[in-house]
Amino acid sequence: MRLLLFFTLLLILPQSAWCQDSTRMVKKDSLFSIRKHIPSTATKRSALIPGWGQAYNKQYWKIPLVYGIIAIPTATYIYNNSMYNKTKFAYEAKFKEALGDPSDVEKIDPELKNLSASSLQSYRNLFRKDRDYSIMWFILTWGINVIDATVSGHLKEFDITNDLSFKIQPTYLPQFNQAGLSLQFHLKNSQSR
Repeated sequence: MRLLLFFTLLLILPQSAWCQDSTRMVKKDSLFSIRKHIPSTATKRSALIPGWGQAYNKQYWKIPLVYGIIAIPTATYIYNNSMYNKTKFAYEAKFKEALGDPSDVEKIDPELKNLSASSLQSYRNLFRKDRDYSIMWFILTWGINVIDATVSGHLKEFDITNDLSFKIQPTYLPQFNQAGLSLQFHLKNSQSR
């Protein structure tokens, strides 16, 4: 729980270091102003509630994917925690029965009654390990959700015009007596027109 709180605070607090531009309003005309898309807002929203950053980026189709992916470790956590508690209780009851106190044996889950104490101990450890892995996968999927919102937020206003050219030409390096290929990218700046 402390680890989850630490990662949440780690994502939320240093947001001023992640933003590119702190200006929120851009003048389009003397009468109208439009809001500029701010990637750090998408990051903060996605860190608080999964999918909220994707909604801010207007990528609504990703929201069901986000919740579907986060639901998998949540469901495995619930299952593994339930089975861990059952096997833990059954192991403790079998251990108490071996010491001469059979009072809790009747409360053991019917699926686990025929197992030995060593088998119950092995299953208990396995379910505890899988439960802990589910927590790790939950934090990882939540982090991927935040990263997706951040990257999509930064690419929201990315210029994809046709002002990009790419040229391949053969070259010869006489000092090394080698032939090769030269790759040249030309980016035309639309603001210099």
